[in-house]
Amino acid sequence: MMDELILTDAQIVTPQAVVRGTVVVRGGIIATIEDRRSTAGEAFDGDYLIPGLVELHTDNMERHFAPRPGVRWPAVSAALAHDAQIAAAGITTVFDAVSLGSMQDHDIRLDALDEMLSGSRTARDNGLFRSEHLLHLRCEVSYPQMPQMLESLIDDPRVQLVSIMDHTPGQRQFVNPEKYREYYKGKNGFNDDELDAYLDLARARGAQHSIENRRAVVAICQARRMPMASHDDGTPEHVAEALADGMVVAEFPTTVEAARLSRDGGMKVVMGGPNVIRGASHSGNVSANALAQQGLLDIVSSDYVPTSLVESAFKLACEIPGIDLPKAMAAVSQTPAEAVGLKDRGAIEVGRRADLVRVRLIDGQPVVRTVWRDGKRVA
Repeated sequence: MMDELILTDAQIVTPQAVVRGTVVVRGGIIATIEDRRSTAGEAFDGDYLIPGLVELHTDNMERHFAPRPGVRWPAVSAALAHDAQIAAAGITTVFDAVSLGSMQDHDIRLDALDEMLSGSRTARDNGLFRSEHLLHLRCEVSYPQMPQMLESLIDDPRVQLVSIMDHTPGQRQFVNPEKYREYYKGKNGFNDDELDAYLDLARARGAQHSIENRRAVVAICQARRMPMASHDDGTPEHVAEALADGMVVAEFPTTVEAARLSRDGGMKVVMGGPNVIRGASHSGNVSANALAQQGLLDIVSSDYVPTSLVESAFKLACEIPGIDLPKAMAAVSQTPAEAVGLKDRGAIEVGRRADLVRVRLIDGQPVVRTVWRDGKRVA
């Protein structure tokens, strides 16, 4: 007999509306959605039932492998700790963003890369993960060895998204040099002399490698029809280049103009959940809420705070005119899924995968209570 799950007396957030009723799951697939209460099943008592969240860009995994400067955590343990946090945040599909290249040699993200990928693979192969883990390869075009790193990983079936980054000082994320200095002093503990040496090296590498390496990434991805994302576009020239290269997602555009041109060109605009919750970018660039108010926000990413994904959806629905809960929820589920070709999940619709989350509002704060993936409880 096929496994059956009945969830009733829930406020069901479908793509079109919020419906008080019942969802029946059979064999891991949503079988029926009804606007009535069932006498059987798990009663929600008016809690929300939302789609499992889909996260395209989080570097949350990296912090579990290096929880303190100089500390490296065992690989499988770190992967499982990351997974537990992701699942508890209601994220059922996560693209773990790993960096191929850095502005620094001996960056922990490079030193621990093999461990992260190995630990994640071991956890997946042994059925230990609660959420489904895919890979998002973040390609730093100024890093000399990046194309070789990409070639070695691109055919891993977990890889479903590649983004192109250029953190050369003075452009994109940090056009304001003082913001750049402030950020990297705090992040790396540099004094002024150390920061100046770092900036000189970064500029030299950018000038030498960025253009050639970008072309290499685009060629590798286009040959495999791999979805690509631009990163920190700020000017019409940035967007034109992204569109010419076939990008489908615009991650964290830094200006309203870049966001609008990206949208006009057919790309989906992604902004960070922490930006939504804080009401501002930590880099001093355009805020996610400003884009949302102008109808230019398609996807929210939790970035570095997993719980910001569900919190952002409810905040946008509550505070931004013209964005209701179904539309806000699509930005953290259906739209990111479909942007990268995952059309079997991301919405509460008959025939879709039963990735589902029970959410309760406590004084306006959304709290994840239960999570199902493929109709099976995972958190």
